[in-house]
Amino acid sequence: MRRRHRTPPSPLPQRDGVDPVRVRLPEDPEGVWATVYDHLVARYGAAIGAERVGALFREGRIVSVRGAVDAGEPYEAGRYLWFHRDFAAEEPVPFGIGVVYRDERLLVVDKPHFLATMPRGRHITETAAARLRRELGMPGLQPAHRLDRLTAGLVLFVVRPGDRGAYQTLFRDRLVRKEYEAVAPYDPAVALPRTVRSRIVKERGVLAAYEEAGEPNSESRIELIEHRGGLGRYRLLPATGRTHQLRVHMNGLGLPILDDPLYPVVREEQPDDYSRPLQLLAKALEFTDPLTGELRRFESGLRLAQWPR
Repeated sequence: MRRRHRTPPSPLPQRDGVDPVRVRLPEDPEGVWATVYDHLVARYGAAIGAERVGALFREGRIVSVRGAVDAGEPYEAGRYLWFHRDFAAEEPVPFGIGVVYRDERLLVVDKPHFLATMPRGRHITETAAARLRRELGMPGLQPAHRLDRLTAGLVLFVVRPGDRGAYQTLFRDRLVRKEYEAVAPYDPAVALPRTVRSRIVKERGVLAAYEEAGEPNSESRIELIEHRGGLGRYRLLPATGRTHQLRVHMNGLGLPILDDPLYPVVREEQPDDYSRPLQLLAKALEFTDPLTGELRRFESGLRLAQWPR
């Protein structure tokens, strides 16, 4: 039986609410990496260049549990290294994060439109996770799930790292009832409520997802709450969590969500227009707490700006 190794804690603190990159040096049966530098150039050189990798060593920014690592140190399989990546400048999202609920285990917040949930891709320091860690002084804070950057509303964070798995499992196993609201055109010819099931495909590198024939892999309940002046306010209840699922299903009904930059037409990539956010809101989360057995329900305090008052 293979023994599991224990990952040592990082010797580097977070920077701007972002964890350092952790690298475990893999086995090298062919002996192609004589030094630590050789491996990191092979691993990251194409992205940042060999000169930048060398500069990280010279600046003492690559460390192990024993301290700063020299570029010429012999390669050692299984060794852990840490470093902070260089952050590109990011435009601050000009909206705050509202705290909906907080206790010793959970933090539930209202994430604004345009703010990513967690560091990824071009969005690193301007994310809900990084902001909350900085603003609340909670470096161990971790999201239990992800909400699309353009969608506003409820996100559940776990305060203690040891509890994260229990709450992530709830979302993975679809034991959380999610309720969304959207503003979209009203069409009396579209019979509602209805349950939409379809096969959604999202290709890597392609902005928009699409539906195709085949076994359904997505399901959403669509309900009309009310309508005014050619617009409808809809309640959306996803049973699955495919990428852009609610946006794709609403578009498929001929009711594209207002100010959606991808559906029905993909707009050319351009700077965010903060005056026209996607009219989609994660309105409620409901689940049985895996640690206490308590029924939990949280509701967003946000509203969609395009719905007529």
